[in-house]
This record gives sequence, structure tokens and C-alpha cells, in this order.
Amino acid sequence: MPIAASAQTYNIDWYKISGGGGTSTGGVYSVSGTIGQPDAGGEMTGGNYSLTGGFWSLIAVQTPGAPLLTITQAGNQAIVSWDVSVMGWMLQTNVNLATATWGNYLGAVVNNCVTNAPPKGNLFFRLKQ
Repeated sequence: MPIAASAQTYNIDWYKISGGGGTSTGGVYSVSGTIGQPDAGGEMTGGNYSLTGGFWSLIAVQTPGAPLLTITQAGNQAIVSWDVSVMGWMLQTNVNLATATWGNYLGAVVNNCVTNAPPKGNLFFRLKQ
């Protein structure tokens, strides 16, 4: 005789098969996914939980003739840096490369290095002399 079981109602109304990625675990939860999916979007919520898909949008734009600008990750922070011996260059940011609205970086620059939390949207960096 079959036994009825109750379960939560979840719905995945689309999916994408992508390569790469990995699995993150913590406590009794596990999430698997790929990085850099172009269709990963806004926050998914349900009950007391939320998940934001996608990837960080911090991009170093290499200015011709400028020192090499790098972005690395440390935990949930992005570190933008260039060689500590290089002097006379200003770090600038822009949220849209289609516009020429570059502005000087307003945060603290220590030894040619800045640390940023993930932005809400795109954030581009460049060096200007």
C-alpha cells in the first residue's frame, strides 16, 4: 500500500548546462554551480533564504603604457593593485565602458593597493597619469 509523503514545493522553471564551476558547502547546505554564466541574474528568494547568481563584475582595463593593473580575490573581497614602486599614477573607476565618465577612485589607496567588496553592478578600474 503506497504511503503519501509531504514535501516543500520548489520550482526550477529554467536551467542551463554549463561547464566548470564547483560546489560550496556550509553546515547542512550545499550549492553547485558554474562561474561566469552570462544569464545568471538577480536574487532568488524563498522563505528565509536567498541566493544571488552570477559573478563579480570587477574588471581591470589596461591603459596602454600604464603599469600592469591586477585584480585578485581574498575571501569576499577584491584587491586591485599595481607595483608598489610605480609612482605618479591615479586609480580611476567607471561603471560603464560605453561612456567616458571615469572618475578618481575615492577610497583609500595603500601601497598602490585597494580592497573592495563585491559591487552591485559593473565596476571597471584603470590607471591614469
